[in-house]
Amino acid sequence: MSDQIIIFLIDTLIGLFSLALLLRFYFQLLRIPYYNQLSKFLVAVTDFIVRPARRFIPGWAGMDLSTLILAWMAQYIIVSSIFMLQGNEFGANFVAVAGIIGLLAFVEIVKMTLYILLIMIIAQAILSWLNPVSPLAPLLDSFTRPFLGFFRKRIPPIANVDLSPLFALIVIQLLLMIVAGAQMKIYTMF
Repeated sequence: MSDQIIIFLIDTLIGLFSLALLLRFYFQLLRIPYYNQLSKFLVAVTDFIVRPARRFIPGWAGMDLSTLILAWMAQYIIVSSIFMLQGNEFGANFVAVAGIIGLLAFVEIVKMTLYILLIMIIAQAILSWLNPVSPLAPLLDSFTRPFLGFFRKRIPPIANVDLSPLFALIVIQLLLMIVAGAQMKIYTMF
C-alpha cells in the first residue's frame, strides 16, 4: 500500500515536472511567443535546472536539447523508481536493465508528446467554436499549425468546416496504439 502511494507521488510530481520541461522544449522549438502566461510559467518553473544544464548540454540546430534531455531524465527517474519499488533489482545485467529503462523513458516522452498534441488540438477545436478570440487561441494555433498544416494542404474545408483536426486526431490515436504496443514489447524484455 505504501509503495503505491510513493509510486503515485513520484509519477505525479516528477511527471508534471517532466511535462513542464517537455512543453518548454516544444514552445521554444515551435517559436511560440514568450508573452503568454503559460510560457512565462514554464520558464519560471523549470529555469532553476535548465540554465545550469545548458552549460553542459549545448543546443543543436535551433533546439534546446537541455530541456529535452532533462525531460527524458525525469522520465528515467520515474521508470527506474517504479521498477525498484515493485521489487525488481538491476542485478548482474545492470547495463541491459538501465538501457531498457532508458528506452522506456524515451517511449514515455513520445507518448507524452502525442498526448500534448492531442489535448492541444481538441482544445483549439473547442475554442474555435466557443470563443475564437480567446487569449489562448494564438498559443494553440502556434503549437498545432505545423501538425494541422499537413492535413489542411490535403483536405479542403467542407461547407467552410475545417476537418483537419479530425484527421490529425485519428492519426495521433493510431500512433498512440503503436507506441503502446512498442511499450509492451519493451516491458517483456525484463
